[in-house]
Amino acid sequence: MDTPLSPEERALLLTIARDAITAAVWGKPLPRLDLASLPPRLREKGASFVTLTRRGALRGCIGTLEAYQPLALDVQEHAVAAATQDYRFPPLRPEELPEIEIEVSRLTPSVPLEYASPEDLLRKLRPGVDGVVLSDGLRRATFLPQVWEKLPDAAEFLSQLCLKMGAPPDLWRRKPLDVSVYQVEEFHE
Repeated sequence: MDTPLSPEERALLLTIARDAITAAVWGKPLPRLDLASLPPRLREKGASFVTLTRRGALRGCIGTLEAYQPLALDVQEHAVAAATQDYRFPPLRPEELPEIEIEVSRLTPSVPLEYASPEDLLRKLRPGVDGVVLSDGLRRATFLPQVWEKLPDAAEFLSQLCLKMGAPPDLWRRKPLDVSVYQVEEFHE
């Protein structure tokens, strides 16, 4: 990743996310972003995940692995989706807004991770550094690097990622999967 975002750029993205979530939860139109007035790096294509927590517990997390739109719009879109479309949770209610904390993860492009065996895969992963994407045919799932805090054991990390993908937890041990890694710049309110 190029240089980290400035404190001002980070604060602006968090404000964009908060304003979008508030509008969506109250059923109002999203604030229109004037891209021309934003800092250049927020106008560049960027991939992000927006994670919402309430009292320290996950309340929504949605994002993309590929940059396809300006970073500011990407954060706005995924903030709304995390609040209203994460299938694991009901849509956020207005009374929850004061307790919601927002975290933005700006992703580097993913790169394939070549490995020769399950043991080799375990050796090549960098806990706490790498976000991991597992793919098996049409099934795909990812965990952000922050998930290592809850799943520090690489074998358990991969097993839980297989479950998230809708596969048996030991699939990564039984057959070669497509594995990619990426890093994030994470910041929160």
